[in-house]
Amino acid sequence: MPTILIVDDETRMLNLLELYLEPKGYDCLKVSGGYDAILALKKERIDLVLLDVMMPEIDGWKTCMKIREFSNVPIIMLTARSDKEDVINGLDVGADDYITKPFDEDILAARVHALLRRQESQNQEQNNAIVRGEFRLSTEAYSLEYKDLSLSLTLKEFLLLETLMKHPERVYTREQLLSIAWDINASTDIRTVDSHIRNLRDKLKRVNIPIEKHLTTVWGIGYQWKI
Repeated sequence: MPTILIVDDETRMLNLLELYLEPKGYDCLKVSGGYDAILALKKERIDLVLLDVMMPEIDGWKTCMKIREFSNVPIIMLTARSDKEDVINGLDVGADDYITKPFDEDILAARVHALLRRQESQNQEQNNAIVRGEFRLSTEAYSLEYKDLSLSLTLKEFLLLETLMKHPERVYTREQLLSIAWDINASTDIRTVDSHIRNLRDKLKRVNIPIEKHLTTVWGIGYQWKI
């Protein structure tokens, strides 16, 4: 069941949208501000965002721009303003669609369905790769691509990156990575993980792939892929 993140500073609108969408077969996660939306997207599996424009602290346009720095999740902007400039601004900052209030619930549901269907089609096309921002890990070619750069990986390097990139921001212990990339029954030294990560970083740096901010060490615990 798809999960929709609803972002609006008005409780009444949050509840109304949930009332519209849940009978259509969607799970709804509700937050009242842009910063909460960004945190939710980094922690939860979200399939689509309904994002109000006029919010205090950080408006919908700025929220959309920040989301686009780390996620390609479909975004529909919701606003009471229907000026042409506002519509263009919403699309320019990365929104996929724009609906003005008040709206017909059937039209809203149809727009949501259309965007999710399009996203599903794109995901099927990319199901042989893990894409995180400008990084693309090919699960067929066993390579990491960044912009126009590409680097072939060993099986162990690929398994380590695949694990970390599938779950960005999650911290994996050395023991967890060892059990994934090596035979869990093998008598492999835990420091093997450190040496492989170190060699992988050096390998990527030599071809000018900027990995330092993404493949990070969590001291005393293990490693994570940061967005």
